[in-house]
Amino acid sequence: QVHVVESGGGLVQAGGSLRLSCAASGGTFSSFRMGWFRQAPGKEREFVASISASGGMQYYADSVKGRFTISRDNAKNTMYLQMNSLQLEDTAVYYCYCGSYWGQGTQVTVSS
Repeated sequence: QVHVVESGGGLVQAGGSLRLSCAASGGTFSSFRMGWFRQAPGKEREFVASISASGGMQYYADSVKGRFTISRDNAKNTMYLQMNSLQLEDTAVYYCYCGSYWGQGTQVTVSS
């Protein structure tokens, strides 16, 4: 059983930055593809970004391309999402997945 925990969410002004972290334990971290989804109030969960097991390939939703950067440190069993130029529309609960395992989510709120 892999345990996944997100951290780093919070309240930030539009145009600001946040870095989310996702720590996983209980499995072979470096063998899992990982990524982020988000869910805004009243909306469906949507894909944000993903990264291959080695970290060599990254994929982004068009809405965050150029503003968000996904990365991972397999030595630390941790994945990151650097979010820059945050917009009001980025307000959501951000969920990390590691293989088929999911975290509980971390709230990101962008204010004007």
